[in-house]
Amino acid sequence: MRVVARRRGCAYAVTEALLDVILLSGGQGLKKSIDVNDEDHPVAGQLIGSEPDTMAPAARILHRYGYDVVDLNFACPVKKIKNKARGGHMLKDVGRAISVLKAVRDALPPGVPTTLSLRRSFDDSPESTDQFYQIVEAAWAHDYSAVRVHGRTVEQKYLGRAAWPALREVKRRYAERTILGSGDVFTAADAVRMLRETGVDVVWIARGAIGNPWIFRHAAAILAGAGSSSIPPPTIAEQREALAEHFSLAMQIHGEQLAGRRMRKMGIKYSRFHPQSSEVKAGFIAVKTLRDWTMVLDRWYAADGPGIWPAADAADEVNDAEPAEARGCEAAV
Repeated sequence: MRVVARRRGCAYAVTEALLDVILLSGGQGLKKSIDVNDEDHPVAGQLIGSEPDTMAPAARILHRYGYDVVDLNFACPVKKIKNKARGGHMLKDVGRAISVLKAVRDALPPGVPTTLSLRRSFDDSPESTDQFYQIVEAAWAHDYSAVRVHGRTVEQKYLGRAAWPALREVKRRYAERTILGSGDVFTAADAVRMLRETGVDVVWIARGAIGNPWIFRHAAAILAGAGSSSIPPPTIAEQREALAEHFSLAMQIHGEQLAGRRMRKMGIKYSRFHPQSSEVKAGFIAVKTLRDWTMVLDRWYAADGPGIWPAADAADEVNDAEPAEARGCEAAV
């Protein structure tokens, strides 16, 4: 997904959350999955865990595998993470959070950038907001290069709206620091609006990039002065090219059988840009093999033509159909 997006304007990418103890357990499958493609730079390896003694050596593994940045995930709200006091649940354990920040920073060479991802607070209480700022201050004190803030609380999970004013307040407090903002960025227009309304330095596009690798170049065009309504959606030929690339790369990493299962959800997301989106979506749902994938492309993407802009809320339709606990943590681009 990252490489497909790179080829269409993504300047910086971040992995999904990688569990420290899994990295430490090794194995050929894991090593293959964290190998960085030559096109995929600069890239951050996003690390999640709860113990300084395991987070630090896991960070060294990511550095050894060529990741340009190590990002610590203190944002994931998923319940299975809560049971291990990881992710966003670090916001309730400031001492542990600071210990992890320090251990990871000390484990890496001084020139390796480290960043921190977290939600704006655990809940809406003043105490939780104070804890958030304690952790952010500790990140600066330990020479972290940037902080990414998601506009929802941990308790919100993926429900409700992200509070962009909270992002604006973080950037106001740390005007000279690099702040990344995330939450409710599903279109290129959303990305540009977040930049302008909150003042954050970088917009982190997560679920909005799934099945829409063109979002980056579209956002760049709007920033350059193009009206969002004047930018055409990707053509059928452009969509087919991205779909073929994506499946090919997935097979290189996972093999045909696993790629077929994993790519169904991607195909559903891509189908939103096709004029016959409902029929194309049904075709992707049935995919199991490369042959199935190719049959969908040959049936629905053989002839070029204009694509369509999906409704803004269609970007999250797959996620809305399943509980937050089943989703895992966000993959960010």
